[in-house]
Amino acid sequence: MSGPGGGVFVSLEGIDGSGKSTQARRLAEALTTRNIPCLLTREPGGSRGAEEIRRLVLEGDPDRWSAETEILLFTAARRDHLEKTIRPALARGEVVITDRFADSTRIFQGITRGDLAGTVDALHDLMIGVEPDLTLLIDIDPALGLHRATARAGAEMRFEDMGLAFQTRARQGFLDLAAHHARFWIIDGARGADLVAADVLQAVLHHLGPRAADV
Repeated sequence: MSGPGGGVFVSLEGIDGSGKSTQARRLAEALTTRNIPCLLTREPGGSRGAEEIRRLVLEGDPDRWSAETEILLFTAARRDHLEKTIRPALARGEVVITDRFADSTRIFQGITRGDLAGTVDALHDLMIGVEPDLTLLIDIDPALGLHRATARAGAEMRFEDMGLAFQTRARQGFLDLAAHHARFWIIDGARGADLVAADVLQAVLHHLGPRAADV
């Protein structure tokens, strides 16, 4: 989804504890250092309305919502995020870096808790209709990811509390998705943060091509 102003849309995906949030932040810092205009955002969230929905879906008991209800909530948040934050930044010619986008819904609601992939895709086509230009999948062993995630325990732990089997299914789902879409770039997230950050930046600069060289 390159913007009319020359913007580029980059998403970071992965299971909980993969380090994608840290890498999204570091990528934004690296691009800013290179004078490449960018915007760092997240899902669910990234706009006022979407941040309000974030609290509903990430906090509380794991069984608080059914997968079907979550699909509706996440899609509503994503639509507001797209309208209020992503499209305006792309129109300004910025690199939009989002910590999660529609692929997370495809995995966490679409396949890990039932066969709802068709529902997710149909609603996405109807209400969102765009994909990132580049998706960086930070891949990590589910046991290590869950250990990292629970070590930073906070209020937003609904999906971590679903356990190792859930995270294992999610990881395989992401890998399967990556195998079928050319926009994915898989990065080993089990290494030190500096090594991961170097690979993330390399992938984005490669995608930007001459634009990165001109700044």
